[in-house]
Amino acid sequence: MIVLYIILAIVVLLVMVLIHELGHYTAGRLLKVKVNEFSIGFGKALISKKNKRGETISLRLFPLGGYCAFEGEEDEDGKSNPDSFVNQKPWKRIIIYFAGVFFNFISAIIFSFILLVSVGYGNIYTVIFINPNFTNTTSVLEVGDAILEVNDQEIDLVWGKDITTLAGKLEVGDTVKFTIRKTDGTVIEDVEVPVETHIQMELDENGNVVESKNEEGLSYEVTGLGFSAMSGGERLPFFEALGKSFSFTFGLVAMVFEAFWQLITFQISIGDIGGPVTTVSVMAQMASQGIASFLVLLPLIAANLAVFNILPFPALDGSHVIFTTIEWIRGKPINRNVENWIHGIGLIVLLAFVVIVDILHFVL
Repeated sequence: MIVLYIILAIVVLLVMVLIHELGHYTAGRLLKVKVNEFSIGFGKALISKKNKRGETISLRLFPLGGYCAFEGEEDEDGKSNPDSFVNQKPWKRIIIYFAGVFFNFISAIIFSFILLVSVGYGNIYTVIFINPNFTNTTSVLEVGDAILEVNDQEIDLVWGKDITTLAGKLEVGDTVKFTIRKTDGTVIEDVEVPVETHIQMELDENGNVVESKNEEGLSYEVTGLGFSAMSGGERLPFFEALGKSFSFTFGLVAMVFEAFWQLITFQISIGDIGGPVTTVSVMAQMASQGIASFLVLLPLIAANLAVFNILPFPALDGSHVIFTTIEWIRGKPINRNVENWIHGIGLIVLLAFVVIVDILHFVL
């Protein structure tokens, strides 16, 4: 069965690549640029056919990416053809480069909508335990209550709006206001839970209430609200899910940018991320856990691809946009051979990088 999940993960990854390359292809066709080849994957061609327009459509051995090869993109051999890439105005080429990222971003919104309308994500907390010593809490909350809002703000885990951040600093004498939904479906607003100090209580492995002990085996007091809750999601109505899919996707993009920033500032190690092999492994694992877990990954991967490709690193779309913008400003291009060498070296570095991070991810 795990083999089927791995195959499913590879297929999904190829679909993500297909979406990206379709962005380049669609923009190129709309702007009347001649396409020589549309390929998913690199290396030896497994399937290769020409369509009526003379475009070669290929599926290649290594599903690490893909490309849409326009005539005259890598050199000036197509200079005599007015439909070649090299003969297009800079603004047209920039649109073509951006189109792949744009398609990934749009797909992230679509996948986010599918997630929110089918299973939901991170928009509620369910109370799973109440400390019996917090008598004021037990009088207003019950196990099974769904917490919908905290201090009049909706819960949204993608943007970091959980109970802890929305409740703020907990000091004795303060209260935190909740909107809750009881198990019978009744919604109650402005439920105030006071901040108190009591002996910490928790559940043992058998579900019995016990005092929590510190390393010395002594009970200790805590200041808080006196309950534990588990985050979760529930499906949203069609139009609400449609509207929220945009903010949800922007939240994912922000998370990806934050992860990149943490990586380059050494707040996280290189072993904490992964390349294509890690992605396939994680997707296969999530697929085996059920459709809900799998659906969470789809918009995240799509957003990840959008952010990754817009980075100004040689061989990526972001770098091509920078070179083309410089050409637009200067009125003439940087030496094509020099640019091609830069992108070629960048591609080698990127391929080496994804191999290294995959190895380190599984070793560390």
